[in-house]
Amino acid sequence: MATQKAETKTTKEVAGEAKAISIELIKKLKELSGVGLTDAKNALVEAKGDFDKALAAMRKKGLTKAEKRGDRETREGLIESYVHDGRLGAIVEVNCETSFVAKTDEFKDLAHKIAMQVASMNPQWVTEDEIPADKMKEAREAAEKSLTGKEPADRKEQIIASKVSKTFADRVLMSQTYIFDDTKTVGQFIKDTIAKTGENITVKQFKRIELGVTE
Repeated sequence: MATQKAETKTTKEVAGEAKAISIELIKKLKELSGVGLTDAKNALVEAKGDFDKALAAMRKKGLTKAEKRGDRETREGLIESYVHDGRLGAIVEVNCETSFVAKTDEFKDLAHKIAMQVASMNPQWVTEDEIPADKMKEAREAAEKSLTGKEPADRKEQIIASKVSKTFADRVLMSQTYIFDDTKTVGQFIKDTIAKTGENITVKQFKRIELGVTE
């Protein structure tokens, strides 16, 4: 009998917490995280009305799903361009899974911002996988030489890989600091959009052109 009362009380408490959360707050979380109203409401209840905590939890959940979507094929998308003052421009191919998402304002905005990123930051490769083997070898050798010998054996390879990544960070599009939000990389910006759209998104290729400059 005592157990039943406790369960009834818990149910009432949860219902009370849910009722106390305003619809405006739920809608705001929905817009920022890309989840449904029910999920947004449940997240706020779990966070006891703490909006920042709920948003962080939903974004983490969304990014986890985004990682799983990374293997899905992307055959649709857009060719987007950006030209600055008639002297500098970039064209990019950004892909998604369906033509429906490719036509959304959110995807179009992402593609345009990627083109602006390329024009502004002049990356050489989309991902580290595109870096020539000889350049990777040189970077790895340099990283190995920079070790002090005091690094833990079980972390040595991780440290070397981190040093190699930092060597190319400014030249790899996915690793570059995103020009519209310096708290994240371009790769993280794309993952945020994947979490919102529910589709895998990839950058296939890009080309940057500057007046009077030839490769």
